[in-house]
Amino acid sequence: MIDLFPISEEDAAAIVREHAASGRRLAICGGDTRSGFGNAVEAESRLRSTNLAGIVAYNPGEMVMTARAGTPLAEIEDALARNGQMMAFEPMDHRPVMATTGEPTIGGVFAANVSGPRRFIAGAARDSLLGVRFINGKGEAIKAGGRVMKNVTGLDLVKLMAGSYGTLGFLTEVTFRVPPRPKDEATVAIEGLNDAEAALAMAAAMALPVEVSGAAHLPMTVTWKFLDGTLPGSEATVLRIEGLPGSVEARATKLAAAMAAFGTVTRFSRDESVQLWREIRDVLPYADGTPRPVWRVSTAPSVGHQLVAALRLETGVDAFYDWQGGLVWMRMEADAEADLVRRFLKALGGGHAALLRAPQRMRAATAAFQPQPQAVELLSARLKEKFDPAGILNPGKMAGS
Repeated sequence: MIDLFPISEEDAAAIVREHAASGRRLAICGGDTRSGFGNAVEAESRLRSTNLAGIVAYNPGEMVMTARAGTPLAEIEDALARNGQMMAFEPMDHRPVMATTGEPTIGGVFAANVSGPRRFIAGAARDSLLGVRFINGKGEAIKAGGRVMKNVTGLDLVKLMAGSYGTLGFLTEVTFRVPPRPKDEATVAIEGLNDAEAALAMAAAMALPVEVSGAAHLPMTVTWKFLDGTLPGSEATVLRIEGLPGSVEARATKLAAAMAAFGTVTRFSRDESVQLWREIRDVLPYADGTPRPVWRVSTAPSVGHQLVAALRLETGVDAFYDWQGGLVWMRMEADAEADLVRRFLKALGGGHAALLRAPQRMRAATAAFQPQPQAVELLSARLKEKFDPAGILNPGKMAGS
């Protein structure tokens, strides 16, 4: 596959127009850190954003940043850290679990709607996105949104581009909110709870007026992977508190006292907490160098552990939980078991199961994304036809989604 590196938006538009005119397909790519995720794209050329890089506008006082899509995520995070700000949605780094290289880009983060542990209280990546510039499948440059949330012109189009995986357009620029970074954090851990007990404990913690910003359950099969193997007990249910130092101390003390009713409680320091949640974010237990199938399942917090329990009766599966139990990371021991996963998920009330990683033969035979209801599928097809009438942008990437 030939890599194409446009150096300007005009250059990218010309490349797309040329391919649309001849009907040649284009794979859309940033830093290539999620290669292997999604249905395979058959194309002669790959349009990459990495030469469209650099922060365009950033005034910390406005809490908004505009950057070209190919800007390395590390460059964005460094600039924000110097000014005490962050991306609230805490995007994960897919390289460890996908065994890929390259540099994640800010455009790739929004194109895949990549969100981490804070997602369940701070929203997804798309909820921070204010504006975009992109090239549609006709080779036209489109601008939508603006630098402030009250400017709602094109806001729906902005949201639509987040999570479209390059199927509707080639992102060239993004504008997004960057709130203050918490000055301190701590994590409270409850030892020895099974999956169902942990779901109850996390629900109780979320009901307290202490503003929990991270809630995860780590069964004994994965605890040894975290914090260099120093997590206490056979299982750990972990709850994060963030904010000003005095506030964090007071709220963590209150949370620990309430959680003592569920089991033995320990607390982690700021540095330990930062490391732990980075490891949860990046799915450390399954960054094992193998191609064993890994699923990312989002569902209701009360349903996640029920799904895993049902699957364990039928097949080999390992799992841990984020988002108060509403995000389940599952590694299958052998087959991807897509029909089984999605049948059980539907029986439990529904959700979204995405096959993140699998051997090539399984990827070729499995719809990577959750099949859509017929009405949604028809709407998606109409949107694809509107934005990319020749069907040249990442064809088949979200097939079956």
